[in-house]
Amino acid sequence: MNFATQLFYYTYQWDGSPEEDLDALPDPRDSLSRLEPDLLLPSFQSVVSLLLRLALSFILLFFCSEEERIGANRKDSALQDGWCHKDGPVGNGCLARRPTLIHPERLKDFGEEECLNGDVQTWEAKVAQRPEPQLMPTPKLAKKRGSETKAVPKAPAEYLRFEDISAAAFKIQSGVQKTPCTYSRLSKQYGMEIFLKKEHLHYTGSVKERGVLYLLTSLKQEQQREGVIVATDNDFSMAVSHHATELRIPVFVIMPAGSSPARLRMYRDYGAMVISYGSTPHDSRSHARRLGKENNYLYMEEDDSAVYMAGLGTVGMEIYEQVPRLDAVIIPAVGNCGLLAGTAAAIKHLNPCISVIGVEPEDYPLLLQSLKNDCPVKEINSVPNRKLYGDLVDPPLGRHAFQLAKKLVDKVISVREEDALVAMLRFQEYERSTVDTEGAIGLAAISAGQLPELKGKRVSVIVSSANMELSVVRQCVERALVLDRQVGQFVVELGDMPGDMAKLLQVLAREDVRLLSVCHRRHSDTVNLFRAQVECVVETRDKAQSTQLRTTLSARYPTLHWLER
Repeated sequence: MNFATQLFYYTYQWDGSPEEDLDALPDPRDSLSRLEPDLLLPSFQSVVSLLLRLALSFILLFFCSEEERIGANRKDSALQDGWCHKDGPVGNGCLARRPTLIHPERLKDFGEEECLNGDVQTWEAKVAQRPEPQLMPTPKLAKKRGSETKAVPKAPAEYLRFEDISAAAFKIQSGVQKTPCTYSRLSKQYGMEIFLKKEHLHYTGSVKERGVLYLLTSLKQEQQREGVIVATDNDFSMAVSHHATELRIPVFVIMPAGSSPARLRMYRDYGAMVISYGSTPHDSRSHARRLGKENNYLYMEEDDSAVYMAGLGTVGMEIYEQVPRLDAVIIPAVGNCGLLAGTAAAIKHLNPCISVIGVEPEDYPLLLQSLKNDCPVKEINSVPNRKLYGDLVDPPLGRHAFQLAKKLVDKVISVREEDALVAMLRFQEYERSTVDTEGAIGLAAISAGQLPELKGKRVSVIVSSANMELSVVRQCVERALVLDRQVGQFVVELGDMPGDMAKLLQVLAREDVRLLSVCHRRHSDTVNLFRAQVECVVETRDKAQSTQLRTTLSARYPTLHWLER
């Protein structure tokens, strides 16, 4: 082996091992001493080959280092330009920038200063940053031939959704009881299956507790600490007084000075601060608004807000759950119609095939007039009995409630005052419960025979309230007994002979009629001479007995006259 070969061999065989490994290698000088003299000088071809190898090695080493240097510079430039290579750092979806050593807001501290007459002038340095990358606009799709692009109008948001009613039901389930919906004994009498939803069994005797509780729980904590204020004496104010006290919300009630002491005592028992002011409900409301504005109290009155109607709509969810295979629901359409709109929204969402029927008084057909005019009417030319229809006519018809009722309610009818009073009497006779006119108005539509299409079907009637004063209840019952022919009053002229009065009493006894009162007048300007006027109040079992009594007395006494109260 020649010298060049051995040198090349040792150059490529040593791989950078430690120094202690170098001693184990053979010494080239030993090899040279053993070589022959004529072989010490290498041939010309070997020298040229060695030089070419060395040159090639230097060239390869030079280009590798240059390539690595260029690659490193390229990586740095890639980071600066914001480009991300496969093996490079990822900027989490955004451009990777090098952090600024000095904050731009602090650069003004390094500005030049110049003293001019004692003043200091400062130049602020601005940092020129790279512009933000601009996204390319979305390319427009090419239209196909023969097709036109039409703008689709955005559907308006629903004012009251079923999700709102469901949320209200979940939120008030611990504060309002789930009232029963029981089968009524009046079903056989009217030829249909009647289920009475007894909302009058709430603590304050009104369905409005549902909407009021959801309203109060939806208030902000700051407002709950400040308190609420209501005016006038109605079911809404009583519900606010009770539930605000339960939620530890200060509540104030402004009532007219002429309110009954029993009602004032009831509000105080609920826990409200009662203030008597003014002689009319208008004065009380004006004073309540002023006090609320001055003391940061929230003035509350019954309206058609989505929150209030969502709370009232929970009745429909319970009815659908309690009465399977339901065909129709009869709902009082009174006041602002919030109960009708909320219940209809729940029922129609659960089963659109269930008929929703609204009932309102004939003396104040506000909803019927509004549907006829296709817009909510605030007042109509009629004077309803405020003592009988207090809560039914006080709050005006709401715009949102009208739109929902127009869309969801299948039928709206009106009933007479006489039919409502007879329905109140039926509740006392068959259901052993006392309700007011609003609570009985749904059953009045059935008893008056205005819903013949419901014969043989399953019907639920909402009994909404029972908050009538006892004195008014007594008068309503007396009037209903007369309308139902269970109590009658007649006037007859009898002779002045002894025994004429006894003969009349014998006729009443044979007809099995109960005499409630009798008045005998002998001295009167309207009575003929030697004649006596007798006024009697009798009680019969039913209309058939009343008709038989009228026929018998009219045949025996031609001067008999029945008084209709």
